[in-house]
Amino acid sequence: MTSTTSTTSAAGTQHPAVRTRGLTKRFRSGQVAVDGVDLEVPRGAVYGFLGPNGSGKTTTLRMVLGLVAPTSGTATLLGEPMPAAGPRVLPRVGALVEGPGFHPYLSGRANLDRLDAVDATADPRTRDRRAGAALDRVGLTAAARKPFRQYSLGMKQRLGLAAALLRPRELLVLDEPTNGLDPQGTREVRHLLRDLADTGTTVLVSSHLLGEVEQVCTHVGVMSRGRLLVQGPPQELAADGEATVVVTTTRACVEGASRLLGDLGLVDVQAEGTALSARLGMVAPEKISAAMVGAGLDLVGLEVRRPSLENLFVELTGEGFDVAR
Repeated sequence: MTSTTSTTSAAGTQHPAVRTRGLTKRFRSGQVAVDGVDLEVPRGAVYGFLGPNGSGKTTTLRMVLGLVAPTSGTATLLGEPMPAAGPRVLPRVGALVEGPGFHPYLSGRANLDRLDAVDATADPRTRDRRAGAALDRVGLTAAARKPFRQYSLGMKQRLGLAAALLRPRELLVLDEPTNGLDPQGTREVRHLLRDLADTGTTVLVSSHLLGEVEQVCTHVGVMSRGRLLVQGPPQELAADGEATVVVTTTRACVEGASRLLGDLGLVDVQAEGTALSARLGMVAPEKISAAMVGAGLDLVGLEVRRPSLENLFVELTGEGFDVAR
């Protein structure tokens, strides 16, 4: 294995696994595919890179990996500038971008052996062990001798993951890794990503499956029309949105409860039957319940609804999202 340079600054602060500043890609047609993206993936994170098709996710990942030259801006991997440091850094990075590409007439195992053989940093004496472990990790041991052209889409994705896992990696960059997988395969990939994160591997994964991202990711970034709209821990991003309070009363008290909510400073008060909803703002929920009781109004129920990651996505992009497979 090649030696690596330090990824800490003079002050001892560890660099993010991935950082971009003003990363932009403009095609000759004038189309701006990626527009000034400042991506920051902390070490040890599972970072979900979210966005609809055509939002610029894949182009961003390709620039980060040095596969496409940016029009402007910079990118670093593991504290090293890309693409200049690619030969030194990329052996520490596993990647699956825009689907796996393998020789169709070779078996899955033979394809992995070929990839391993061209890695100058890999020890050929342990090749069999590495390939076998990678196939086992993605559930392809039984299909190892089967020609790649006979693989289903899900099996091809699994082999792509196995290729990314041939060596211990500090960073994995995965573009839609669950594409074509059945629900069981999707769950297995989710567990695999968690296991990798537990061992210190940083994972940057693009996805359109919001439910999967919410279950496994420690950080998310939302892309739309080439721009990174927001990024951070999902709980913090959702908490930044405005909460809604739903007060349930009796039919005789609906009008009085509606007036009371307005007097307390809540806005967008709406009634549907005996339930009233309003934007909570800075009003404490207990203040609402105390005011209802103090005014002699029936209080059947009070619920505070915090915005979800799905709500945030729709609010930011104006687009829907595939929440489940």
